[in-house]
Parts: sequence; C-alpha cells; structure tokens
Amino acid sequence: MGRIFVVDLEGRTYKCKFCKTHIALADDLLSRGFHCRRGKAYLFNKVVNVTFGPHEERVMLSGTHTVADIFCCCCGQIVGWKYEVAHEESQKYKEGKVVLERDRIVDGVDTEFYIDTRPSISDSEDA
Repeated sequence: MGRIFVVDLEGRTYKCKFCKTHIALADDLLSRGFHCRRGKAYLFNKVVNVTFGPHEERVMLSGTHTVADIFCCCCGQIVGWKYEVAHEESQKYKEGKVVLERDRIVDGVDTEFYIDTRPSISDSEDA
C-alpha cells in the first residue's frame, strides 16, 4: 500500500471524530437538514482525506439513489456517503454531493483547551 498524503485545510473545518483528520471546510456546507440512521447529517459540496466504497443502490427517505460510503483515509472509520446517481428528477441536485454523519465528525473550532491549575511560581520565588 502507498503512502497517505493528508490535506490540511485552512479556515473553519470539520474533522473526523475518531482521528481529527480534516475532512471538509465549513464554506462547503450546503445543508444541515439531512438525516441518517444515527441522527443528523450535513450535505457538503466536497470533501478531502476520504476514500470511497463501492457503488450500491439504497432506498432512502427521498427515494432510490446510487451511493458510495465514505471512509476517513487515516483511521478507516465510515463518516458518510456520496450521492453518485439520484433516480428521481427532484433529487438530481444531490448528485456528486457528500453527506457527513454529524455523530462521526467534529467542528474544527478548538473548544478544548488545557488550563494549568497549579499555582505559578515566578523565577524570584524558587529558592
């Protein structure tokens, strides 16, 4: 197997929940109104650092679609799917777009930070 080259995105990103690899830019978010078996999902115009599974036919709430599962290229976890073909005319806007499952991605804005709760000692105090 070859070497994996990961693309680091600039700006606000969405990352893989499992390994924190960049997957999509917030600017490419088209809709937050999608759903999957596990809950909420987001529709994106494009993604990076993923691999695609084989095409398969799926019957979804919006009709039958040809889709391919999407996996994080670093950890291999499934993160969503790509619409390859929409069989109903009203759903054609989804073709080529990607759905990321909300419980499989995290917002790239760092909300976690470390606070050192130990009292600080200045240079003049260590005797």
